[in-house]
Amino acid sequence: MSHFPTKRWRLKPSPDPEAVVTLKHDRCPDTAAKLLAQRGIADPASASVFFRPALAQLHDPFLMADMSKAVERVERALGENERIMVYGDYDVDGTTAVALVFSFLSRFTGNLTFYIPDRYAEGYGISYQGIDHAVKDGVSLIIALDCGIKSIDKVAYAAERGVDMIICDHHRPGDELPAAVAVLDPKRDDCPYPFKELSGCGIGFKLMQALAEHNNIPLTDLLPLLDLVAVSTACDIVPVNGENRVLSHFGLKQLNEEPRPGIRSMMHMANVKKQLSITDLVFTIGPRINAAGRIEHGRQAVELLLSHDQKQADQIALRVDGNNVQRQALDKEMTLDALDRIAGDEALREAWSTVVFNDTWHKGVIGIVASRLVERHYRPTVVLTESNGKAVGSARSVKGFDVYEAINACSDLLEQFGGHMYAAGLTMALDQVGPFRERFEQVVRSTIAPHMRIPEEEVDLEISLKDLDQPLVRVLHHMAPYGPANMRPVFLTRGLVDTGNARLVGDDHIKMSLCHPDEPKRWFDAIAFKQGRHLELVKSGLPFSVLYTVEENEWNGRRTVQLNIKDIKPGVDDLLVQEIPATDLVQESH
Repeated sequence: MSHFPTKRWRLKPSPDPEAVVTLKHDRCPDTAAKLLAQRGIADPASASVFFRPALAQLHDPFLMADMSKAVERVERALGENERIMVYGDYDVDGTTAVALVFSFLSRFTGNLTFYIPDRYAEGYGISYQGIDHAVKDGVSLIIALDCGIKSIDKVAYAAERGVDMIICDHHRPGDELPAAVAVLDPKRDDCPYPFKELSGCGIGFKLMQALAEHNNIPLTDLLPLLDLVAVSTACDIVPVNGENRVLSHFGLKQLNEEPRPGIRSMMHMANVKKQLSITDLVFTIGPRINAAGRIEHGRQAVELLLSHDQKQADQIALRVDGNNVQRQALDKEMTLDALDRIAGDEALREAWSTVVFNDTWHKGVIGIVASRLVERHYRPTVVLTESNGKAVGSARSVKGFDVYEAINACSDLLEQFGGHMYAAGLTMALDQVGPFRERFEQVVRSTIAPHMRIPEEEVDLEISLKDLDQPLVRVLHHMAPYGPANMRPVFLTRGLVDTGNARLVGDDHIKMSLCHPDEPKRWFDAIAFKQGRHLELVKSGLPFSVLYTVEENEWNGRRTVQLNIKDIKPGVDDLLVQEIPATDLVQESH
């Protein structure tokens, strides 16, 4: 198995000094003011909006193209007691969206059903089987969530059978929009909606917000639904800025103060006894919801999220947790197999991309395995298996490289594909796997920039341990929720030593206490996950430099600061630190 690649450290540009001076005051020290200025917060007014998310900051849902048409059609369906199907994909975003829309609409009608396609029999998105099921069930309106923006043929097929569709999607549209009653997607070229990066569940929420507004229902009545929006925003890795920051803030508040029975069950299964953060949603709640669709059926996740009865939720959660354990075992086994295949094949070892195929791999886990291979080999990666006589795959990318466009350049070899810059899915005939591997490698070699082939850690600021005082820690606490576009700040501190406590714990983690050699009494506990390879350096007594985030641990009512080490390098000079060009900091489109 190969070693993890060496990372390059790149320093973000220095913030605007005028903005720093404007922001600085007793409760916002110099370091905190620099962090805010770096994130485009230039004055106290914008800092106030950032630190005090409010429902009033949410945009008018009717600014979204087709929203009036969508509300009008849902109102007609409710008024005439039509049967409505809430249709969503089998992943976290799709299942949370279905649970949200279903639970809100159930306030007005009982003539409601939901549908999640089978990952293996139907695949991603709207399916002909799903439409046939709707027709058989007497459905006349389908609200499709987190899918459908490219389902031109399926929407036409539904219309022929007397079924109207409202599409709520957040993926990039193709050249043509489906002929649905309404297509809600801020990424439409003609959509004036000011925030483009909502999750699929977020789009579903905006439709419910519009319905609530239309019916004079106060926005505060929708607060209990925001837990689902927070889970989808976290797990679909959309930017946690703008409107998503507001939705996530109130969603986390709901999750931590009054979690729905299904979430409470999952927290219990995962032994979570602290306040949930975006990171906890990504690594604790998300994998369990996803495991239902990967191992059994996504319907299970929706039933868990809709459950009002704690006992019933506990029973479903037990099954979902079992699916997650099975998923973890499959993931580990398949990753080892894929790494062995790469190690044993010279062409794959030397390639600039990874395309691996095994017809026995479990389709539900190939996306996770693709992510593991990127972690290990750091290159654009496609993992393929066989399903229904076709090769189906999941692609993952490296920072800055658009894997969706690379796959698009191979589209003549494919039957279908979809996704975005960093993750995509694709289907091809089995005999196209070899040609696809060759073409994809050619495309990557000819389009990837040299710096994209080396993993990097972005450094917000270089500081001394002296700067880690209470006012800074307090500001860092209030900068949450963290996530893409508002990541937890990464600091660089040079010339540290361990106080003599460094040891390996758990699965190759180093636990240590760090200080400057001239200030041995001012030390911080630190943990370096999966970095056992650095233990010798840490224990050597020689100074080294670290990149880290600052986190707070709560134990028996006492809060302590811990440094979460991202990377370690020997010495204090020549750390390859360079400023990132400002153009590289632009948020890539989802």
